[in-house]
Amino acid sequence: MAVTDLQKQSSFLRNTREKLIQIALLLAATVSILTTIGIVFSLLFETIAFFSEVSIIEFLTETEWTPLFSIKKYGIWPLLSATLLTSAIALLVAVPLGLVAAIFLSEFASDNVRRTTKPLLEILAGIPTVVYGYFALTTVTPFLKNFIPTLSIFNSLSAGIVMGVMLIPYVASLSEDSLSAVPNSLREAAYGLGSTRFEVATRVVAPAAISGIVASIVLAFSRAVGETMIVAIAAGQNPRFTFDPTVPVMTMTSYIVQVSLGDTPYGSLSYYTLYAVGFTLFLFTFILNIFSYWMVRKFREVYD
Repeated sequence: MAVTDLQKQSSFLRNTREKLIQIALLLAATVSILTTIGIVFSLLFETIAFFSEVSIIEFLTETEWTPLFSIKKYGIWPLLSATLLTSAIALLVAVPLGLVAAIFLSEFASDNVRRTTKPLLEILAGIPTVVYGYFALTTVTPFLKNFIPTLSIFNSLSAGIVMGVMLIPYVASLSEDSLSAVPNSLREAAYGLGSTRFEVATRVVAPAAISGIVASIVLAFSRAVGETMIVAIAAGQNPRFTFDPTVPVMTMTSYIVQVSLGDTPYGSLSYYTLYAVGFTLFLFTFILNIFSYWMVRKFREVYD
């Protein structure tokens, strides 16, 4: 009887512990969901107030953005083009270098080199972005002016290049994890057919890990779109609709910083532009995340 009672007591404690763990996990998931919903609604109501006074057609088609000037224009395209331009430059830097680093770490580096190099590479992700911003402004821009004399002090080129350096760990680390997850049987089969190490890495392993690689690129793009301090410091505060990387521009996050400084009267139409731009930025990153999820589901390889 004593043994049976101990077994019942042990079973009760084990079940209670498991239920508590399930409740804790449920609460953590619920907090995340409620936080997201709260962010959406906090942006939505103020955005509705903005569009009650400004036509959404003007917002989506106008090519001037001057809500803080005497002649007010509310076209989002100057901010959107600057965001896309700096993000595109960042991806042109981060994706090739990140993928090369990932393939090297996964397929060519020894265990000792991998254990040493990967943490060193990920240090780049831990550097404060304000440091990157001043590095772009005080070092990269003067260096680029030696080759591009017409380059402005504030420009999207240096901001995008430095942002790309910051994003290398995102692409490299996630891509390397995806490449390492490919079964060795695929590599051995390719070697058995006479493939070289480079051919195995680029024609067998990389295509097999394409879903993870695409997810890392989309994540890096989302990170670039939402970056604030680098573009606010190095790209300038001049809202203009252009794809010229040598002139000052203003991204969506830079404008949010400008309005958040506190000089704009609360409740004014200029103040509501903060939420309209923020909601546009949220939709943009949300669409990128949906695309990433779709790509992973579509191209994910399942191995036995």
